[in-house]
Amino acid sequence: MDIIEVRGAPNYYVCESGVLMHLEALLQRHGFKNVFVICGERSWKAAEPYFPKNGEFTYSFFRYNGECSLSEIERLSSLCVHFDVIIGIGGGKVLDLAKAVANQTHLDVVLIPTLASTCAAWTPLSVIYDENGTFIRYDIFPKSTLMVLVDTRILLHSPAAYLRAGIADTLAKWYEADCIIRQVNNPPLSVKIAHQTAYLCKTELLEHSRAAINDLVEKRDTLSFRKVIETIIMAGGMVGGFGDQYGRIAAAHSVHNGLTKVSETHHLLHGEKVAYGILVQLALEENWDEIHRLLPFYRDLKLPYTLKQLGLDATEKEKLTYIAEEIVQPHESIHLMNIPVDSEKIVQAFYQLEKLAV
Repeated sequence: MDIIEVRGAPNYYVCESGVLMHLEALLQRHGFKNVFVICGERSWKAAEPYFPKNGEFTYSFFRYNGECSLSEIERLSSLCVHFDVIIGIGGGKVLDLAKAVANQTHLDVVLIPTLASTCAAWTPLSVIYDENGTFIRYDIFPKSTLMVLVDTRILLHSPAAYLRAGIADTLAKWYEADCIIRQVNNPPLSVKIAHQTAYLCKTELLEHSRAAINDLVEKRDTLSFRKVIETIIMAGGMVGGFGDQYGRIAAAHSVHNGLTKVSETHHLLHGEKVAYGILVQLALEENWDEIHRLLPFYRDLKLPYTLKQLGLDATEKEKLTYIAEEIVQPHESIHLMNIPVDSEKIVQAFYQLEKLAV
């Protein structure tokens, strides 16, 4: 078995209403003064009402250009001179960008999520895309995030679509980790922790997601809402943090990566594409019972389970074959399933899901 690198958590994590009121005291604890802030226009609008600025710190704000791309990492890294710390404010791409810039400039990073759409706030890695939003690779960093501050006041005003996407992305933790870990004889304790945490992700989300979506719409900071956002951010991140390569990604994310190759799916959020990937993975495993159990949940949460919902046409077999070929590229994580797959099997899974969805 390969060496397992365990980085189960950021150095400091709080999920609480009003946690940003303590931001400057936390920065002061580490002796920081000059702060490089990376944010998007919408993410800053969401966080600004709760962001403290008492004059003791120098904040310099830099807007990102829409993608966590190599050119954007280089651009912001070149600007990040004479600063003590980086703060990333936003959704997954902004947080991934902040982590990548921190890695390149050897600075600590503080992450303030404005969406619960991925576990990006927790994990010491970044997903790299090109300028058009096409997936390139994952970069895993040698250092974990210094602080993650989840202020529920911000997340209560986030769009419901992003929470749904986060639910789907985190639900995949169970299906992807399980299909890898169950191949391992006598897994080490860290991998067992990852496996149990992945199962916790599934059970918590299936139980509380419907209520959490309603609570978000009604702006209620409830137990179900907090359980879901912490499952997405914390528990979801712990799966990879403890399981390393045994707790990260398998077929569902390969399907996501293949879907990014065609413009018809670019309107979908990361988690929405992963949601469809879960079903493709289960179809490859011929786990039809689990698909039938999940379909009512998908319908309730408005997650995609048909090609039409992805923006694709079932009659365009050539395009589906192209997507399938991208899904089974030699470097893709789908091959960690230990099931022989090729593009023909992927296309067959697409059509099997179409029949089940009727």
